[in-house]
Amino acid sequence: QVQLVESGGVSVQPGGSLRLSCRASGFTFYRYTMSWYRRAPGKERELVATITNAGIRTTYADSAKGRFTISRDNAKNTIYLQMNSLKPEDTAVYYCNAHGIDYWGQGTQVTVSS
Repeated sequence: QVQLVESGGVSVQPGGSLRLSCRASGFTFYRYTMSWYRRAPGKERELVATITNAGIRTTYADSAKGRFTISRDNAKNTIYLQMNSLKPEDTAVYYCNAHGIDYWGQGTQVTVSS
């Protein structure tokens, strides 16, 4: 049974930092490319960052470049999203996803506000 459990979302002030985690189970994690997505209020879900199965290649949305870093620990079946220099427009529910697996977890809420 596939499970993706996101955590780490909190309320922070603009300019702050957060690290999100996504723990996976129920599939062969190290074989899958993984991504972080987000959905802001009133907007469609947006791809934020992607990391290949061995963690060699990463890609980012323009909005995340230079501020966010995606990483993974295959021994822990976990991916991370380090977010720095947070802006109010980063406010969203953040989700992780395994490419090719149609499953979405509950997400974790990030709120950036003064």
